[in-house]
Amino acid sequence: MGPRGSALICGYTTYHKLVEESLAELKKKEDCLLCPTGFSANMAVMTALGSISSLLAVGRKPAKDERIAIFSDALNHASIIDGIRLIERQQEAVVFVYKHCDMSHLDFLLSSCSIEKKVVVTDSLFSMDGDFAPLPELVELRRKYGFLLVIDDAHGTLVCGDNGGGVPELLECESGIDISVGTLSKAAGCQGGFVACSTRWKSLIQSRGRSFIFSTALPVPVVASVQAALHVSRKERWRRSLVWRHVQYFASLTKLNITSPIISIVVGSEEAALRAGRHMLRSGFHVTPIRPPTVPPNSCRLRITLSASHSPDDIKRLVDALNPWLSDKHAKQSFVEGHAEQSYVVASKL
Repeated sequence: MGPRGSALICGYTTYHKLVEESLAELKKKEDCLLCPTGFSANMAVMTALGSISSLLAVGRKPAKDERIAIFSDALNHASIIDGIRLIERQQEAVVFVYKHCDMSHLDFLLSSCSIEKKVVVTDSLFSMDGDFAPLPELVELRRKYGFLLVIDDAHGTLVCGDNGGGVPELLECESGIDISVGTLSKAAGCQGGFVACSTRWKSLIQSRGRSFIFSTALPVPVVASVQAALHVSRKERWRRSLVWRHVQYFASLTKLNITSPIISIVVGSEEAALRAGRHMLRSGFHVTPIRPPTVPPNSCRLRITLSASHSPDDIKRLVDALNPWLSDKHAKQSFVEGHAEQSYVVASKL
């Protein structure tokens, strides 16, 4: 497996460096930092950001106006939320949760905040609802307020954009993103996480991101497999195109308003979701029921992820198997919209 230690001791090799360079090029960033998982990558970024206020306070707890103001989407991934909770508890950050993808609410919170150092963090493609963050609008707000814009592009990397650069490439706003976090366990089919950013930000995260510093680095065979996956992604773009054709086909069969390969069918209670999952398994499909704490109570769902390995016939049979939960699609769409508001209320109390 190669040298087994943290990256800063003996776990970093030429193979790790090659993957970092490849990912930096993919994301159109100056540099990149490999992490053991996507979860640890988000934790490292958040704790590094929080450390800025402590470093500037020199041996004392920073006053409230010296802390970092972090503005987080209500439906952000748990790894972002846990990182924010940690630095908030350490009195290094003041946290504001804005309504899911609501740029008017975010604008209001930013304009009302007197703290100088501001960070906005969001998923680019949300894992439980399959909707995109309004990145172009976020970039406009970045120009207006001068905040640091951090995105988690876990579900967009290698799937979105002509080159697989992710949601920023798809929405043509790559230069407006300061830090792009991602995972290598989704479209890359491997393991690990990464932070694509400037060399200066990389240096800070290397020295202050505790989940990076104190974790064993990725083993060499895994890193080599990541490099191979990136090569396949560059050379075989038809795989990416096929995924999006599947999305269009699924939408045409179901008449659902879907915009990505992540599709959520809300079924309600935990019991209902488990029954639906067992039905799908008997029908030949592994569609995992998603339950609390991943989603709020009574918004349990079947989450479908379309991939290039599926065929049109697979999708047709999938839709037939899903039919009991598609017949009331309009009501379910309203339920999803209500769920976003409910999640904001829950997140705001945390």
